[in-house]
Amino acid sequence: MRLYIETTVFNYYFDGDRDGHADTVRLFEAIGAGEFEAYTSDYATDELREAPEPKRSDMLALIDKYCADIFKADAESERLADLYVYNKVMPPKYWADAAHIAIASLNGLDCVVSYNFQHINRLRTKFLTERINYEEGYKGIFICTAKEALEDEHAPE
Repeated sequence: MRLYIETTVFNYYFDGDRDGHADTVRLFEAIGAGEFEAYTSDYATDELREAPEPKRSDMLALIDKYCADIFKADAESERLADLYVYNKVMPPKYWADAAHIAIASLNGLDCVVSYNFQHINRLRTKFLTERINYEEGYKGIFICTAKEALEDEHAPE
């Protein structure tokens, strides 16, 4: 499974007080073991560069260690993000959240892993991005937490 790792996931890796921390660490271990392919984008690295040190360097080091590629922002990802905002998937103020989903969709990834429950990992976003992607000729993309990605991969056959 090819995963897009959104900004919040890098934060959860280093925040032991959050409910998703242990699952996030397990997800990165599974990525390191080759169970998943992980990707992120310029949108995530730009957001991570705003974090204070030493957390900034630690989070960026996770990208270097675990992510197969960093997708570059381009006109098509910006257009699709604009379309999500135009269709009220999320408010214009949170355009970068739309951009995470857009770039993962354009690159044909299977899943966006996110702990952003306010704008990304919520029912409205899941439903509307699926519809818009279909209308624009892109496959749908699943949005989930690290735990959900791990449970799917490790489900009994």
